[in-house]
Amino acid sequence: MELRKKEFKFKGMNLEDLQKLNVREFAKYLRSRERRTINRQFQAIEQFVEKAKTKNTNDKKIKTHIRDLIIVPELVGMNIQIYNGNTFIPVQVTGEMLGHKFGEFAPTRKRINHGSAGVGSTKGSKHKSKK
Repeated sequence: MELRKKEFKFKGMNLEDLQKLNVREFAKYLRSRERRTINRQFQAIEQFVEKAKTKNTNDKKIKTHIRDLIIVPELVGMNIQIYNGNTFIPVQVTGEMLGHKFGEFAPTRKRINHGSAGVGSTKGSKHKSKK
């Protein structure tokens, strides 16, 4: 028996079928918040996709500060660098990211690594000698 990779589907549609849709038709398959955002910003999304396609053919890095852009099927497979306020985070766009925003994949805050507690900071270390 052969093991094969499960084919990606979004709301019952293949990725090839989704890529044939324009941005406003794709919005019909999203949840209400994302659908509303796309219907209000579809021109900005289309402009970004066109710019990304031309840069992608020239093998240039696609860098963006636009963190609130909804990911559409035309962007799947591209490497996009998203600004997090400090540096550009490289992101490979996959099918599972459809309908999400760029900012979700470039966190703006670092993970906190707490050190050990200092002398006097806990009740147990308050009465130890400080020699």
